[in-house]
Amino acid sequence: MTRAAPLRSARVAWRHSLRFRLALVYTLVALALISVIGLGVMTLLLRSMDRQFQARLEDRAEAVAERFTNLELGLGEKLPPINGYTTILDDQGRVIAAASSLRLTSGEPFPYAGRSRFPILDTPMRAATRPAGDFGTVWVALPEDDLVNARESATRALLLALLLTPALMLPLGWWVGKRALADLGEAADLADRIDPTRSVATLPLPQREDEVHRLLAALNRLLVRIEAGQAREKQLLGQIVHELGAPLTVLQASLTRAADRTHDPEVARAALVADELTFTTQDLMQLARGQLEMKVAWHFIPAATLRGRLDRLVPGTTFAGGWGGMLLCDPDRLTQALRNLLANARRAAGPEGTVTLTLTETAEHATFTVRDSGPGLPADLGERIFDPFVSGSGSSGLGLSVSRQIAGLHGGTLRASTPAGGGAEFVLSIPGAALGDEDDEPEELDPGAPLQLS
Repeated sequence: MTRAAPLRSARVAWRHSLRFRLALVYTLVALALISVIGLGVMTLLLRSMDRQFQARLEDRAEAVAERFTNLELGLGEKLPPINGYTTILDDQGRVIAAASSLRLTSGEPFPYAGRSRFPILDTPMRAATRPAGDFGTVWVALPEDDLVNARESATRALLLALLLTPALMLPLGWWVGKRALADLGEAADLADRIDPTRSVATLPLPQREDEVHRLLAALNRLLVRIEAGQAREKQLLGQIVHELGAPLTVLQASLTRAADRTHDPEVARAALVADELTFTTQDLMQLARGQLEMKVAWHFIPAATLRGRLDRLVPGTTFAGGWGGMLLCDPDRLTQALRNLLANARRAAGPEGTVTLTLTETAEHATFTVRDSGPGLPADLGERIFDPFVSGSGSSGLGLSVSRQIAGLHGGTLRASTPAGGGAEFVLSIPGAALGDEDDEPEELDPGAPLQLS
């Protein structure tokens, strides 16, 4: 088993990472705040400038009108200088006198009458009027290009701030998130390396008692509860299997003796079923201890013997291929593996369906192919169908896992697929029965396993 895959899965894509989402949220919040605050400040500033400009314009108009209304105030003095444009209008809105920059002649209609904002020579102007006693009306205008420039400058500054905020906040938020979530990332890498089949390890806690500390502490408590629950389940499973083991052993021995005495096929079949149940309880016992370990006893048997046992265990099976050769195997374990495959196939095909077991022998391999007419393998399970307690046909889910391990103990393989014609197909392959020279035999077989030829 390699740890490359879990470590790769721990490094999530940047667009899916919590750091990126936090940085993005902080950036959007900062962008919204800068937009609202900047727009508000700019609006208040421009309104204040506008009011000041309007007040200055009104003061200028009021000062000019006052000089024409109260001549005594300006007796012997010139009118104060005005950086703008001034015109005296009569009651009909005609020009009496105008600044030279306006290029207006006396007596002509005033072109800017009734307008408070207008351009003169591409310069934005704002005007105000005041009554000037017997002279008529005083019209005064001031250029507001400074106000327009201030408005444009404020707008550019706000847009620049809105553009720079994401460029600065995203990297800054990513860096801050990386430092803040470093402990969480290390804990995730460690969690990927935890082997659930062994003692469950706890995750290291950071020194800071923040939300990450609280989360990891909660996960540690959960892991402790999971480990305690698994221990209780294994203990209970061991007790159940232990209680079943003794009666099954007695039943198996009794049925075997009865079959030998009576030669009744039904009794012989019941003895085989009891024998199968004994193996299943042994597998469950090993599972309760934390691992599924089995031992094999090698025999050299005719393939027809294996076929006869399977025919009695799973009636209605169609046998194809060549069953006239010899097999080097543990007949009990191989029977158990093939019986599990055939029972699952029968369960999937139903009473009216077909189940076929085909044996193909070569010098290198003996291949057993189990094919049924059922709906096929669940597409969402894949290789997980060989995991313990994972089932797609309503069974306990232990049989396929045991069958694959039995194939492995024989030096073979077990594969599953859904052929194009429908149904499910399981292919169990073990090394062929061809024996080499006598000196080579100990190297080919398990040194700790007895070899019995029959």
